[in-house]
Amino acid sequence: MVKAKADICTEGDVESCCRVESLASVDERGQMVLPKDVRDRAKISAGDKLAVVTCEKEGEVCCITLIKAESLAESVKGVIGPVMKDIL
Repeated sequence: MVKAKADICTEGDVESCCRVESLASVDERGQMVLPKDVRDRAKISAGDKLAVVTCEKEGEVCCITLIKAESLAESVKGVIGPVMKDIL
């Protein structure tokens, strides 16, 4: 199976991969700002699309993840592409 880019970070020790970067506040319009240093390191620019992925536990959202839409598309192609090739 082809490993997606997003899977690489989660292999091995999760503690060395994941960390709290900063806190973001949500304003009265439901908007929030990603800190500039995080945007710069993630190469997120104005106009970029981010997929919002949620995980639920006991009927409540317990985790929200943002994934660059282009990275998500590449991951989906990597997983579905070989399956479709076998089918077709």
